[in-house]
Amino acid sequence: MKHVPLRPALSTLPPYVPGARVPVGAAAYKLSSNENPYPPLPSVVAAIADAAVDVNRYPDMYATELTEAVAGHLGVQPEQVVAGCGSVAVLGHILAAFCDAGDQVVYPWRSFEAYPIAVTLAGGESVQVPVRADGRLDLPAMAAAVTERTRVVLVCTPNNPTGPAVHADELAAFLAAVPRDVLVVLDEAYVEFVRDPQAPDGLAVLAEHRNVVLLRTFSKAYGLAGLRVGFAVADARLAAGIRAASTPFGVSHVAQLAAVASLRAVDELLDRVQRIVGERGRLLAGLREQGWQVPDSEANFVWLPLGEDALRFAQEATAAGVLVRPFAGDGVRVSVGEPEATDLVLKVTSGFRR
Repeated sequence: MKHVPLRPALSTLPPYVPGARVPVGAAAYKLSSNENPYPPLPSVVAAIADAAVDVNRYPDMYATELTEAVAGHLGVQPEQVVAGCGSVAVLGHILAAFCDAGDQVVYPWRSFEAYPIAVTLAGGESVQVPVRADGRLDLPAMAAAVTERTRVVLVCTPNNPTGPAVHADELAAFLAAVPRDVLVVLDEAYVEFVRDPQAPDGLAVLAEHRNVVLLRTFSKAYGLAGLRVGFAVADARLAAGIRAASTPFGVSHVAQLAAVASLRAVDELLDRVQRIVGERGRLLAGLREQGWQVPDSEANFVWLPLGEDALRFAQEATAAGVLVRPFAGDGVRVSVGEPEATDLVLKVTSGFRR
């Protein structure tokens, strides 16, 4: 019997593994998905409620009010901003706009686990460059991996799941080495949490390099993970191409109004970010006092390079009431949550036998 064939690429497509969820009726801290531990601000909740009465209508296809608000916040032109259903969807639109079947996409590994999925679905060929032992991206090796077949390079900064951000000088050297007709995507999903003085100013890099695209999200610092809204910032010509490849009506009306309300309350939200940064520092300091060697983190998570012990640690953490994200054979990513969650994580790490 004949069957309708699926694309061969799907047989090798790596699954996206979501962070573990708290079982119904259970009590545990969910530190497995890099979520903001704080609920939406009252002003954002009010915007969501107002938007809910219009869900029988299609949203603004181009998210005009939102792109104008983002542009005003960042100091760019509205035509440079492309909104999408989370930064993962925007990444897919970028690859659709710039990659043909068989084109190569260079990215670090381990890094964001959606990269190999997005590249494969776009028909591209993944070129993975190992992250250094200290969790930092090896930008010279990534530049050396660029060939005539390379169309896009993904630079995750801070890198998910290891935590460090790239430095301005190494990024400048990298961009000087990459051909101008290769697109460089700076995935800055966690940029609001960066405090490293050596980290680059993505907007300044964008202004200087027309082959750079910034990828950002409202999921992390702004706490809108459940509404799925992200955006790209690029040269207007490149942005037009990404917009043409975007899913029509991809950002819901509710998400658009919630994101606009979040930008209006940005100072209050960034105060929450600073509290998370402080808790991140307390978690890193506590781990190092216990003798753990962990990379510096500029995001809202920390990385435990546990190798083959990753799954065992995650099981012990779950039993203690805290859900973390293990990457089998590599390590464990622990999101920064409430102070009580930090206390519990440090209790688990203090008793864990490596």
